[in-house]
Amino acid sequence: MQPTFETQRLILRPFQSTDASKVQELAGDIEVARTTLSIPHPYPDGAAESWIGACRKSADEGEGFPFALISKESNTLIGCMSLNIDKSHKRGELAYWVGRSFWGDGYATEAAKRLIDFGFEDLALNKIWAAAMTRNPASSNVMKKAGMRFEGEFKRHILKWDKFEDIVFYGLTRIEYEDRGEEV
Repeated sequence: MQPTFETQRLILRPFQSTDASKVQELAGDIEVARTTLSIPHPYPDGAAESWIGACRKSADEGEGFPFALISKESNTLIGCMSLNIDKSHKRGELAYWVGRSFWGDGYATEAAKRLIDFGFEDLALNKIWAAAMTRNPASSNVMKKAGMRFEGEFKRHILKWDKFEDIVFYGLTRIEYEDRGEEV
């Protein structure tokens, strides 16, 4: 069973079937799709419903925890923050997107910090990592602000819309996470 979390400005909860039209609207924005590794554009009809069903299955099996980011102020869906689990290596990949009208407000960083805590404290992961296209520095900034460290860059690593893209990787190990507490 996937938990629900609360941060200062957000509720992080499992996706519901009623979120599908908003997911299609927000993730289907060409500017959101352009800067993510896997969101298609145009966003096909029915894809959000299928994806939400896959989210439930993933959480039930402990393989991934995609959270709907809900603004407490407006009670509306503003994005997604997922922690995708590789059980055999006790690590999780942080992946996310935020609707364009909510960019630059710190919501992704706020959610990332909460999911990092969830990954280390509740799931007992050894490492959490994330990746972003080099042409999406805002995503890299989320990783940095959430306490992750730069680990490297892979040149021309993915093919996005017929163009090869460079990817940067950030990570945080359990030891680094636990040491952060002593620094505060």
